[in-house]
Amino acid sequence: MCATEQNTTGQTARKKRIFSGIQPTGVFTLGNYLGAVKNWVAMQEEYDCAYSIVNMHAITVRQDPAKLKKQTLDSYALMLACGVDPQKSIAFIQSHVRTHAELAWVLDCYTQFGELSRMTQFKDKSAKNADNINAGLFTYPSLMAADILLYQADLVPIGEYQKQHLELTRDIANRFNGLYGNVFTIPDPLIPKAAARVKSLQDPAKKMSKSDENPNAYISILDEPGSIIKKCKRAVTDSDTVVCYAEGKDGVNNLITIYAAVTGKSFEEVAREFDGKGYGVFKQAVGEAVAEHLRPIREEYARLSADPAYLETCYTEGARRALSISNRTLEKVYKKVGFVKPCL
Repeated sequence: MCATEQNTTGQTARKKRIFSGIQPTGVFTLGNYLGAVKNWVAMQEEYDCAYSIVNMHAITVRQDPAKLKKQTLDSYALMLACGVDPQKSIAFIQSHVRTHAELAWVLDCYTQFGELSRMTQFKDKSAKNADNINAGLFTYPSLMAADILLYQADLVPIGEYQKQHLELTRDIANRFNGLYGNVFTIPDPLIPKAAARVKSLQDPAKKMSKSDENPNAYISILDEPGSIIKKCKRAVTDSDTVVCYAEGKDGVNNLITIYAAVTGKSFEEVAREFDGKGYGVFKQAVGEAVAEHLRPIREEYARLSADPAYLETCYTEGARRALSISNRTLEKVYKKVGFVKPCL
């Protein structure tokens, strides 16, 4: 991976580094793809990127082991199928890199109880999993901070739902640096201009989620074309018939956002294209455009899934590269806190 570029004086400068991860809790939705993974692909050309399938985060909620293993491998294959290039980016599985768990424990000791108790996702997941409010569910923001700080990430691509976690990561890093000097790079948020905020097809007040109990509420990027078109036809709209982006038209706004994202058209261009044509024609067109946009991903995923040896080569090399970088940070942290250097 090329991690340098020429600056205006002709000298070699380090590219800014990005870290981002996604949980292997099911096939990526259209929302995951348009809101995050699609932008990961574009960022590879400008930044030094590390992308991870964060399976350690997944077990804060009870998982079926065999299913989690399969979903982890499937998610890795999907990440590559979407265009993440293991030659350009570090593409790895979180649990393969021991430094994540090791730094997370140190950061646990520099994270305040009150900070963790204010995390919105802890409150939400606790309410949904009242019979399993475990310590990992409470302290996982420290693991998330470790994910980012291990790679001295300059930037972290985030959406509106991750802002609180990045703010905590910055607080932890600043606290540690204040005690021990310049150990961690303080990461800044990167909110891609082209990121589409895709909502549920059945309840556009909520984000599209693969955990939604209603299968018509989300589109999986591996859904067959017929299924995609049907889901778009069943999408919630309103009693109006005008295709335009406007306040109070959340369902139509969501479909316009999706159509614009997969066609590259502006909202104004979409409105002009469907002027006077009504919702039926519009929904059909959205479904067909999404199905065609996702076709190369489905085909590449099928090819990669049929070659597990290649995937193993990629994630093994990705883990090796991730460990090489992250271990330098961990060794610095261990030295700062007073741990004796290991002989092994």
